[in-house]
Parts: sequence; C-alpha cells; structure tokens
Amino acid sequence: MSDLARRAVVSVIVTTYNRLDALKAVLHGLNRQTDGSFEVIVADDGSEPNASATSKEFGAKHVWHPHNGFRAAAIRNRAVEASGGDYLVFLDGDCIPRPSFIRRHRALAETGWFVTGNRVLLSQQATASVLSSHDHLRQNWLLHRVCGGINRLSPLLTLPIPRMRLATEWKGAQSCNLGNWRSDFDRVGGFDEAYQGWGYEDSDFVVRLIHAGVKRKDGRFATGVVHLWHPQNDRTSTARNLERLQKRLRLLAPAYVD
Repeated sequence: MSDLARRAVVSVIVTTYNRLDALKAVLHGLNRQTDGSFEVIVADDGSEPNASATSKEFGAKHVWHPHNGFRAAAIRNRAVEASGGDYLVFLDGDCIPRPSFIRRHRALAETGWFVTGNRVLLSQQATASVLSSHDHLRQNWLLHRVCGGINRLSPLLTLPIPRMRLATEWKGAQSCNLGNWRSDFDRVGGFDEAYQGWGYEDSDFVVRLIHAGVKRKDGRFATGVVHLWHPQNDRTSTARNLERLQKRLRLLAPAYVD
C-alpha cells in the first residue's frame, strides 16, 4: 500500500432509492469496517419519504433530490460535491460490504488507477433471510449456494492482494462497487447526467477514465459485495443510453465498438 493511499480519506458514496431495509443493511455493514478512516454520503435519488433519518442514524451524510426518473448519475455527482475525501468508493444501496471492504479498496488504491469490484447475487428468498438476520453477513453461504440462493461463491473468497490486478477493458465495470481518486473523477467531469433511466452511465464514466489514461484494476477476491435481490429496473431507457455510450466509444475509443 502506498503512503498516499494509507493517508487518504475515503468517501463512500451509497446510492439509494425507496429501499430503506436494504440501505440499513448496507450502512450496518459499513459501520462494521475494520478500516474506520472513511465517511459515508448517501446519494438519495428521490426516496419518499427520503432516507435522511436512516442516514443520520448511522452517522452518514445525506444528499437528496426530487425523484424525476432514474437519475443515478446526477445524484452521485451531488454526493461527490458534498464529500471531503481524497478517494471515492461508489457502492449501491443494495450491496452489503464485508468488514474488509474499505481496507481492501484502500490496499488496491494507487495513483493512476481505478478499481472495479464484483458481487454475489442473492435470490429473493436468500435476500429475505439476510435482511431478517441481526448480523446480515453471518450466513451459511455454502448452503445458500447449494440451495440456489446465490449465483456464485467466488466474490466472497479473499486472496492476498498482489501488487497489480490489471484489467484492460471497460466492459463489466459497474458503479455498484467502484473505487477511484477524486482528482480523476474531477478531471473527467464525473458522471454524465445526460444518462437518465437505467443503464450505461457507469460504463460511460469508466470509458472516460480509461481515455484519460487511468488504468483499471480488478478487485476480485478482495472487494466483493453481497447484492440483495430486487425486481428488475425499468429498462425502457436502455436502448437510448446504449446509443449514447456507443457514440462516446466511437469518439474516444473506436477500437471498442463492436
């Protein structure tokens, strides 16, 4: 770990919308981190009633805007503006972090790099089990896997962090588990708020980071999170957002366009 990463204040940006039970589980997970040198900003995409009381209960800042469709890009930008950290970790409000989550992100943080993590997907039944537990991560994950409650075990495994976990493409990078330096975020202009509705705002952000010379590290076997089940988001904006992303790729990275 570099001295810069060791000294850095980490800002965790937790995006949420109308899911207080999941948000509480995520904030509970953050309160149990082995590395306590971080702040939490809840980026609330218009929950009604908003999640300010829940955020304060867990010592987190709360940033809210009125709901006008899926505007994750815009509310993440507002949350970053309210943050004071040197290093940003983006986490969705339905992705529970394990106790080593911040420590592992900090260990992977390096100037000129961003870090993408992965996740375990829970079934509806397994999600109910996790949310009803006093300790949300004290589960028999092997049994959940055998019973079909989770899609895979590998994101829950941890290995010693090597010096480099190089990944070269933008594909597969998601803002539900993403770490990057605030200076790089500012340099590329944050998330593009023209993306409204579900899909591809995180891909666009990562493409611009790579184009700016920021390299990608893979956080597998280090920063994996537990993703709670939810009904599928409205996908009516997906085609429009994909077209916007493809225009970005043609402009910045034509070799990536299929």
